[in-house]
Amino acid sequence: MELLVAIIVLALLFDFINGFHDAANSIATIVSTRVLTPFQAVLWAAFFNFVAFFIAKYIIGGFGIANTVSKTVLEDFITLPIILSGVIAAIIWNLFTWWKGIPSSSSHTLIGGFAGAAIMAAGWGAIQGSIILKIALFIFLAPLIGMVISFLFTLLVLNICKNKNPHKCEVWFKRLQLVSSALFSIGHGLNDSQKVMGIIAAALIAAHSDGLGMGINSINDLPNWVAFACFTAISIGTMSGGWKIVKTMGSKITKVTPLEGVVAETAGAFTLYLTEWLHIPVSTTHTITGAIIGCGATKRLSAVRWGVTKDLLIAWVLTIPVSALLACGIYSIVNLFM
Repeated sequence: MELLVAIIVLALLFDFINGFHDAANSIATIVSTRVLTPFQAVLWAAFFNFVAFFIAKYIIGGFGIANTVSKTVLEDFITLPIILSGVIAAIIWNLFTWWKGIPSSSSHTLIGGFAGAAIMAAGWGAIQGSIILKIALFIFLAPLIGMVISFLFTLLVLNICKNKNPHKCEVWFKRLQLVSSALFSIGHGLNDSQKVMGIIAAALIAAHSDGLGMGINSINDLPNWVAFACFTAISIGTMSGGWKIVKTMGSKITKVTPLEGVVAETAGAFTLYLTEWLHIPVSTTHTITGAIIGCGATKRLSAVRWGVTKDLLIAWVLTIPVSALLACGIYSIVNLFM
């Protein structure tokens, strides 16, 4: 029982870290264009992260992404030491990338850690290869979709506004950034909170197999407190900031105007809602980065700092394998005491 409680606490800690690590995704453009102060922006994003809980439960009617994450490892091979090792590895990588100011994917960190520990414990046959392949594919597809939508949307908006007063347009786009940031924050909450729900669900299913009292038969039996706790943790984490990554997202990729902020956040939100419908866990970081690149590319390709983008891409590709290797090492240590 103590191990299960430890896993739940660490999973919620990861959710909190995810919040402040990924706060930049929702607020970077709104801070860089000075629509809100950093403190106002994180409060705004945190509120809509939490609103996502009610949308998922009462409007969508389920937590499909959580179900996908919980099935990353075959149920017969899920054990509490595997989940513990995966969560610890994810926390370490998330803290490292936050310290370095690298906007890596918290979701892929968690999935890589979970899969890596399972592989170390039971071999390659322990993981759902098709699910992991689909998730890995969206490392590239999510930013690409965000970039294309953002590029086309920017051209459309520029065409509509070409004969309008520039000052009035800027005032309106600053107001609209409040709406677009809220939309993206809801998408962030819907996507990222459910990943931790999936891990906790896997732990409770493993606990049921071990005969522990808190266990459940399937994710359909997941108690309401799990979803509420996950959405609360990510909201509190978002309120804690993540300023190093805000700087990278808000200015280092390309200079963002209020118009481009609205477009990037709206395109990113649309992409997240699409993947929520498909039940595919994607990176909000990848999504908004692709959308920001799409905005910058409409001015000219040189407006995008491709050197920074290349470094981000390398970090994205490395996240799953590095997290998996970390989890392998941690599982070897954990297994000595279990």
